[in-house]
Amino acid sequence: MDIQKNNVMKLCSFYVSDWHLVTMILPYINKNINEKIKISTILENDMRNNVEILLEKLNLKNKDKILEINWNKNKEKNMKKVLEKNMINNSILIVNGSKDYIDEINKYIDCYIEKIKQKEENKINIKIINCYEIVEFNGSIVEILDKHDKILNTSGEKEIKEVFEDYDRKKKIG
Repeated sequence: MDIQKNNVMKLCSFYVSDWHLVTMILPYINKNINEKIKISTILENDMRNNVEILLEKLNLKNKDKILEINWNKNKEKNMKKVLEKNMINNSILIVNGSKDYIDEINKYIDCYIEKIKQKEENKINIKIINCYEIVEFNGSIVEILDKHDKILNTSGEKEIKEVFEDYDRKKKIG
């Protein structure tokens, strides 16, 4: 993982169904597990069943380690506890749910990261992958892209301009 000291990289991912999301993200997770990267999740809805079914059909080396990831809905209401458990150095945090849910979780994440950065002895190196269902966000794609550094799709991490050639972060549509 190409994370530097005190670096937080945010990626966004767009999917058309839960199956599409699981199909897209499992090879990426498998690759990062091979590189000894810790993977954790904050999910609005359970994904475990889809992950289990798809893993039965795929030939991935790290099936057991992938199943160790918490693919269940986040039931913890104390977000500080959730972040303390999941915001681990040199890790990837997958956030999935409605746009409102992702926005809310990211507010907590941003506050948590600022607190960590204020303490000199604490360093954070993490990738946060926000996964959005295409039909749910209704045209606010520019707003979503503006909040992220890269995109994750079926071919891996990509620069936003590689996927959306006409996208210009400086241009505001309004």
